[in-house]
Amino acid sequence: MKYDNEEFFDIIKPIIGNSEFQKLKNIKHHGITRYDHCLRVAYFSYKVTKALKLDYIEVTEAALLHDFFFDEADSEDSLKILKNHPNIAVENAKKYFFLTDKQQDIIEKHMFPIGLKPPLYLESWVVDIVDDVAAIYEKTKSTKKEIQAAITFLMLIVINFIKYR
Repeated sequence: MKYDNEEFFDIIKPIIGNSEFQKLKNIKHHGITRYDHCLRVAYFSYKVTKALKLDYIEVTEAALLHDFFFDEADSEDSLKILKNHPNIAVENAKKYFFLTDKQQDIIEKHMFPIGLKPPLYLESWVVDIVDDVAAIYEKTKSTKKEIQAAITFLMLIVINFIKYR
């Protein structure tokens, strides 16, 4: 996927320029690299949160860092990695970048409901949903229109859930 949005690139440039983050290019994830998966989640999170007039800069950075870990998901402890990697990603991100409380929540809660604790911010919900849809796309190769429709549908559910709880 080509990311030719200049504003998006300006936001992610400091992170993708980090040598540790570059190592994600060598790790397979959902049939692509973990680096490419993080870029996809960051890009669609950027688009959704900008359209919703939310804090798209913080979201884009956190979404890019949501899977900033190096353990292989194919190991025997894949369920353990699935549950624990958000905390590992936060710790890795904090070694190299400043994270706000919201960004920490975004990264830590992006595996809800597997992680059990629900996100605190609407922006965290966005990344959680975009990550789920991106993973489904990467595993099934759905069309771009199907992804956009799925994200829109799930976001409407979340917005209504938050609005009426």
